[in-house]
Amino acid sequence: MSNSVLVVGGAGYIGSHTCKALKAAGFLPVVVDNLSEGHEWAVKFGPLERGEAGDATFMTEVIRKHKPVGLIHFAANAYVGESVANPRKYIQNNVVAMHNLLSVCIDENLNNVIFSSSCATYGVPTQVPLDEEHTQLPISPYGDSKLIGEKMLHWYSNAHPLRYVALRYFNASGADADGEIGEVHDPETHLVPLVIQAALGIRPSISVFGTDYPTPDGTCQRDYIHVTDLGTAHVAALRYLIEGGASTRINLGSGKPISVKEVIDEAARVIGREVPVVYGPRREGDPPGLYANPLKAKEVLGWESKHSSLENILTTAYQWELRRKELGI
Repeated sequence: MSNSVLVVGGAGYIGSHTCKALKAAGFLPVVVDNLSEGHEWAVKFGPLERGEAGDATFMTEVIRKHKPVGLIHFAANAYVGESVANPRKYIQNNVVAMHNLLSVCIDENLNNVIFSSSCATYGVPTQVPLDEEHTQLPISPYGDSKLIGEKMLHWYSNAHPLRYVALRYFNASGADADGEIGEVHDPETHLVPLVIQAALGIRPSISVFGTDYPTPDGTCQRDYIHVTDLGTAHVAALRYLIEGGASTRINLGSGKPISVKEVIDEAARVIGREVPVVYGPRREGDPPGLYANPLKAKEVLGWESKHSSLENILTTAYQWELRRKELGI
């Protein structure tokens, strides 16, 4: 059996960390990426095939060349605000291109697919922690595009031998402990790197939207999951499919609600500097709490988070920020 795995979007943040986990587990990650948002320097653990995931001819050639045992699909646009301003981009890349990719998988009998989904498919939660049976009512084109991706997988797997695991991430954060790879986005929208950059003076301040939520300190609570944990979860999902597991959808989170203020306070402690903060009103659509019930991942995949303490997330993210400066990234 081949040990190759196609990692579509593998030059990105979560994709590159998953490639490292795959390599450590004995697989050969073959990155497929157009490098529009990913980074060639992050492709360290296997070969790069540069091209479009939605290009059927290109993907057919890649699959026939490498004969992969599975495919992990990360190649999506993922900015909620941008999706509202430019929904056509999100439908084209996250829906149309994904349909093209899945069609090639079906035609080439590549039947083990792991899909990078999102907690954004749930929309505003009616209860927390969120389990996989919670109603999915997205409130953005981005969330809708991920939900459509899940539905495509459902219907295609009903009609064909394809089997899948849709992994619904909560807040990916942190960086590789060895300093090989980490988070680099333009624009950066994630709280952890924004807080660290504010503490280091790379940006003037961090904005906090709303201090009057019904939470212990008045700021929103989220579920922060270390990107290394996400990587090992994808390996567990791949093994599950290779061993004959049925198609399923699974939350990936720590299950621990952490507030914006807690992130800021812990960052100040880890870095040893105060974090300049600008407080503002609530943003429309921000729920008070959004965190996972992670039990299904443990029951089905035998996986649970091991690196997702807030201290470890912030320490590895801080070390990566310093490493970025050294490397000029």
